[in-house]
Amino acid sequence: MLSHRLAALALIPMAGAAQPVLPPQLPPVDHVVVLKTARTITLYSQGRSVHLIEGIQLGDQPLGRKRFQGDERTPEGRYEIDYGNPKSSYYLSLHISYPSADDAAYARMHGRSPGGQIFIHGQPNALAVGRVPGDWTDGCIAVANEEMDLLWEHVPDGTTIDILP
Repeated sequence: MLSHRLAALALIPMAGAAQPVLPPQLPPVDHVVVLKTARTITLYSQGRSVHLIEGIQLGDQPLGRKRFQGDERTPEGRYEIDYGNPKSSYYLSLHISYPSADDAAYARMHGRSPGGQIFIHGQPNALAVGRVPGDWTDGCIAVANEEMDLLWEHVPDGTTIDILP
């Protein structure tokens, strides 16, 4: 039986592909760890690493944690994947629950907005093939579209995500 996310994926036209390629089967993912300096996303099931994604792309300012709207940094901390967006401006997206209460309090203390709308997503929909080079997001985490297919299928809403330096 297809998951609700895979069923939504089947409705998205894929440039240059006759039919979608199904991602590999993994055990249920219950934790995601992003290591910004290593440029990796590791998926875990019951405390065991089950898949590694390398070469992730970050915000234009990849060092340091996101503090304010417009700083082009990727957040650091513990969050949750709280929903998926199949109609994203990028090839699929999983929303990260940034800002936390602490993130919002810090920004307020400095008279600023913490920002929001942080996602793990694929490449821009306007890009027919390949990847945008370098770090290019406004604070999100970008992966190749094929990697996004895997995340879309295997990372359910409510999954804990730790984003580490």
